[in-house]
Amino acid sequence: MSNFKSLVDQTKTALSSNPEQAIATFSVEGLNSDKLYRTVKVRQFEVGVDEPEALGGSDKAPNPVEFALISLATCQEITYRLYADSLDIPLRDVKVSLKGELDLRGFFGVDSSKRPGFTKITGTVNFDSDATEAQLLKLKQIVDRHCPVLDLLTNGVEVDIDPIFNNVESLAA
Repeated sequence: MSNFKSLVDQTKTALSSNPEQAIATFSVEGLNSDKLYRTVKVRQFEVGVDEPEALGGSDKAPNPVEFALISLATCQEITYRLYADSLDIPLRDVKVSLKGELDLRGFFGVDSSKRPGFTKITGTVNFDSDATEAQLLKLKQIVDRHCPVLDLLTNGVEVDIDPIFNNVESLAA
C-alpha cells in the first residue's frame, strides 16, 4: 500500500474539524488560438485543444469532448486508487476505457431535437488486483458515489458564464 491511506485519513479528519476549508476552486483560462486550435492555461500548465480535420480543426490535440472522456476516465482511476488504499483493498493498477456517443446534428444545429453533447458514455474498468470480486464491486460502488467528474456528468452543475465585450461597438451608440 502507498501513503494514500494516510493522505485520505488526514484529509477526512481535517475537513471534519474545519469544514470551511472544504471548498476547493479550480480554474482554467483561454490564452490564444489558431483557428480552432486553442491553448488553455491550467495552473502552471498550457494544454492544447483542437478538433479533428473532419470537423474543421488541424488535429493537433484532443477535442473538448475527448477531454471530457479523459477527465472521467482519469478521475475514476484516481478515485479507485485513493479509495482502494483507504479501504485496504489490494490494487496494483486500474484502467478505465470509455467511448462517448455524440449526435453531430445537435452541435451543427441540423436537428433542434438532438442535444449537442454526449447521449451515451460506455466503458470498462480493468482491475489488476488480488482482491475478491465482492471487494472490487464494493470499491466500484464507492468510487461511483465519490468520483467528482462522474457526479458532474450524471447530476449536472449550475453554470453561469458571463460575456465580456472587448472592441465591440455599443448598440446604444
